Amino acid sequence: MIRKTILQKGRGKTRKLAKLHYIYERESRYFAQMSETAKIMAGEELMELGARDLSYEFRGIRFTASKPDFYRITYQSRLLSRILIPLVAFACKDKETLYKEARKIRWEELMTPKHTFAIMANVSESSITHSNFAGLRVKDAIADYFRDRTNRRPNVDAKNPGILINLHIHRDMATLSLDASAGPLHKRGYREASVAAPMQETVAAAILRKSGWDGTLPLYDPMCGSGTLLAEALMKYCRIPAQVFRTRFGFERLPDFDSRLWEEVKQTADQNIRPLPGGLIAGSDISEQAVAAAKINLMGLHHGGDVTVSQTDFRDIPGIEDCLIVTNPPYGIRMGKDRDMKTFYQNLGMFLRERCRRSTALVYFGDPKYIKHVPLAPSWKEPLTIGGLDGKLVKYQLF
Repeated sequence: MIRKTILQKGRGKTRKLAKLHYIYERESRYFAQMSETAKIMAGEELMELGARDLSYEFRGIRFTASKPDFYRITYQSRLLSRILIPLVAFACKDKETLYKEARKIRWEELMTPKHTFAIMANVSESSITHSNFAGLRVKDAIADYFRDRTNRRPNVDAKNPGILINLHIHRDMATLSLDASAGPLHKRGYREASVAAPMQETVAAAILRKSGWDGTLPLYDPMCGSGTLLAEALMKYCRIPAQVFRTRFGFERLPDFDSRLWEEVKQTADQNIRPLPGGLIAGSDISEQAVAAAKINLMGLHHGGDVTVSQTDFRDIPGIEDCLIVTNPPYGIRMGKDRDMKTFYQNLGMFLRERCRRSTALVYFGDPKYIKHVPLAPSWKEPLTIGGLDGKLVKYQLF
């Protein structure tokens, strides 16, 4: 009831008086997080979706966006891991200041005691040295804020919070932000089945963006695992919004949230979805379990039934010509320590060289030490560090 009352007042004079209370309201500035190695591509994507005045910083990009563009970016971005909505910033040299400033926020505009919440904290080069401790002080401030006003405290839910607050303290300057999606954007929602060490969705999206694939050539993954590259290729070609399955977003908790505008942005994006031509995207894997998982994951997506997936050892494929090959070969945990990895990658190189003529291959090596075992000269090698993997993406031009 607290938030309902505030929002009702917010439609009139009360909200107008407070409309410049938060940083994002005054500046229309947001902060996008992504892998450092995908930052340039992420910046290009942000501008395509309407962002402007980009400022590249460590581990992210600060950008300006109108409200509809901000909604669109959150809904459609494929490369971003999080988008933060800055609420307040203040000098913070000790725990008392952190607690005091956090309690000044009008938390009833963002949540009620019935909502769960969580704090993500990061501290660097500051008098407060422990991120977990800093997060606990903000948690206490929020809980005490509601306890003093309603005699009730909201519960913490670290796994699936109703609202996710981000605390960043750098050189004794603190910023409290709201997570725009209340969770990591790489969790698309289509992965219902999995195999060991599945590729993160943002890694697959980055590989596809780097490839420049636009659907002119067929795309094939000969070691598709649970189908992440195939699913991201499908979403890219068919223009399926990356967050099409997300049922709630953190920005819906903002006091100036415009539900009508948000529905218009969603409908426009959803109406832009197009069908998949037959035979454009296909894949295979030696594992029966992996093929089953890939089919399940694809089936939940628009036009996913039009992606062909078969159980085949790549060494038994007669040929893949005039095609874009994208793949993430097994390594380490996905292969088992008893496998002869040198022979495996030698076989992969010979397959590409002898049976994939006039094709281009982009191979993601989660462990770059195996690159040297592929008997092919790369066109280029680039680092791609996302999702805890310090990997490299390698391009082979197969004449």
